[in-house]
Amino acid sequence: MIPKEILKKVRHIEIRTSRIVNDIFAGEYESVFKGRGMEFDEVREYAPGDEVRSIDWNVTARMGHPYVKRFVEERELTVMLLVDMSSSGKFGSVKWTKSEMAAELCAVLAFAAIKNNDKVGLIVFTDKIEKFIPPKKGSKHVLRVVRELLYCKPEGRGTDIACALEYLNKVSTRRTVSFLVSDFIASGYEKALSIANKRHDMVALQIADPRESTLPPIGLIELEDEETGEIILVDTSDAGVRSGFASTVEQGKKKREDFFKSIGLDCVTLQTDKPYVEPLMRFFRMRERRL
Repeated sequence: MIPKEILKKVRHIEIRTSRIVNDIFAGEYESVFKGRGMEFDEVREYAPGDEVRSIDWNVTARMGHPYVKRFVEERELTVMLLVDMSSSGKFGSVKWTKSEMAAELCAVLAFAAIKNNDKVGLIVFTDKIEKFIPPKKGSKHVLRVVRELLYCKPEGRGTDIACALEYLNKVSTRRTVSFLVSDFIASGYEKALSIANKRHDMVALQIADPRESTLPPIGLIELEDEETGEIILVDTSDAGVRSGFASTVEQGKKKREDFFKSIGLDCVTLQTDKPYVEPLMRFFRMRERRL
């Protein structure tokens, strides 16, 4: 039985994200993510201006005058949401936690997809596959996806992005549009991501919290790694400690960005203390210009 609190959250997200999708995202989504190609629609009589290459010579010979093949874009897509639900997602120093932001972000993408008659599937992962919902259409299906994201009680604590990507390749035999939603506090996923990026239209959505890159000067504090349980004591009043922490984070970010760029992977970084709408819109516009 799903708690009433969760159902209330689902309803709130449905109302909020539906408005965002209707007002902003639907058109952008359709223009950026294309179908699998062209599929045959019908044969019709040749008209002046038609491409000679489109003439169907078999039908032309049978009917005694030119006929051409007509093709239309195969618009239907399969959208897969790969969502990191490891323990680091519970962290949030401002408006909401990273996992809460991930849930609403996925709701926006899912509602935009079904508005364009696309299928939506979900893979929730930690250091194992926690949940798989096969791709389907319809608003009821999307609401189920949102409920699972809000109600999910992961068994694992760590992060294994490679495991999720390998599972994606196993359950998706055809090319998908896949959004990998994670804070990317992980390692060892580079090879799997490179392979998945060749098979699918992958987009990385990195969710970060401002306190993960800067330490406030508030003296001695204990920092706990949510995924391993390790606790360390840090003197944040020391400027060198704060500077070293920021430098380490920046180096990790640069290394990750360089790798994404090397394999041609699009990445959007979203901060829990800022609205996600504008960064997503910038990404859509940038990608549309490339097409």
